[in-house]
Amino acid sequence: MPNLKPGEIALILLIVLLLFGAKRLPDLARSVGKSLKILKTEVKDLGDDDAPVAPSAPANAAPPVATTPVAPVVPTVVAPPVVTPPVVIPEPYSSAPASRTPSGDDADRKQV
Repeated sequence: MPNLKPGEIALILLIVLLLFGAKRLPDLARSVGKSLKILKTEVKDLGDDDAPVAPSAPANAAPPVATTPVAPVVPTVVAPPVVTPPVVIPEPYSSAPASRTPSGDDADRKQV
């Protein structure tokens, strides 16, 4: 990869300034800095996890007690009861209009 000259670096910075704008550059730099800090700590923690850890046991510690293995508890799953919807049977279609018979209140009234 060829070395970058100062003029080329200035041109790249000018293009970045035009793409992102002067107002968003501080936010962009801040977020890149935070991302690099998180990456650095994760890489360090990854390296620490690979290192063997020597167990530190006190000198007068009691010997470990053998325990019997316990079977895992498996919960029983009960299915909810199946509910069937009521069956609605439609009445047969008739082409004749329904006749209206007066009810008790309608029969007592007289039209004027």
